[in-house]
Amino acid sequence: MFDLQVNGYAGVDFNADSLPLDDMLLACRTLKEHGVDAILATVITADHDAMCRRISNIVKCREQSTEVEQMIAGIHIEGPFLSPVPGYIGAHPPEHSCAANIPLAERLLEAGGGLTKLFTLAPEQDPEGKVTRWLAEQNVVVAAGHCDPSLEQLQRSIDAGLKAFTHLGNGCPMQMHRHDNIVQRALSLADQITLCFIADGAHVPLFALKNYIKLAGLERSVVVSDTISAAGLGPGIYRLADQNVTIGDDLVPWAEDRSHFVGSACPLYRMVENLTSVGFTEEEIDTLTNRNPRKLVE
Repeated sequence: MFDLQVNGYAGVDFNADSLPLDDMLLACRTLKEHGVDAILATVITADHDAMCRRISNIVKCREQSTEVEQMIAGIHIEGPFLSPVPGYIGAHPPEHSCAANIPLAERLLEAGGGLTKLFTLAPEQDPEGKVTRWLAEQNVVVAAGHCDPSLEQLQRSIDAGLKAFTHLGNGCPMQMHRHDNIVQRALSLADQITLCFIADGAHVPLFALKNYIKLAGLERSVVVSDTISAAGLGPGIYRLADQNVTIGDDLVPWAEDRSHFVGSACPLYRMVENLTSVGFTEEEIDTLTNRNPRKLVE
């Protein structure tokens, strides 16, 4: 399997300020044991200097080990050009979100040493599509996420080079307009972009996930884990970047105030079991977890 969104694994936080090689090797070896051949290591919104350091840490680990190089196919930068509006910002610290700008995008890509494959931003933070277009020119796949653009804004971003949508159905408030909302807008444009979903059954109920994939079409859908360091470890308190995350018996990661989810603790192989339980075939699951993600970024 190929996972486009991994924030951490097996107790290892890819968004930590320090990322020892031994820790990264543990995460990569555990991912391999769990059936994952390659990932995009994901760095989320933080102080912009800290984001650059954390991206560089991943690059350094990859340079030091063939095992890490083989597992980490690239980097996914999620933020900081996200909507600061409560609900849409999700687990990202709003104080570090900002309008999209090329100088900061260039800094982040430089920290990635040419390894950035996917960049998630809010189209309304790039209203003229300048940064989206620039990123696409650098051969980076641009995804919308943590956003609430109008249909026109979303189409404008697609015209500028937007290719995907990060974890649709999440990074948005629990309560929205029943018809005119970001989920429906993205689904209406699914013939033009690839839609990514978290299949843990908590971020999106499995019956709704099945509906979304049916509407989008199998060839336009990808399943990601969005795992944090807690993945595979069970209940407890874990770190993601600069915050504590509480995992209960249901393995759902909550912010300390329980106002929103913070990534996932569900490994991708468990998501395969969830997809099987709602009727997806082995071939369809391979398309969602292997073939389509590779096609999007390779």
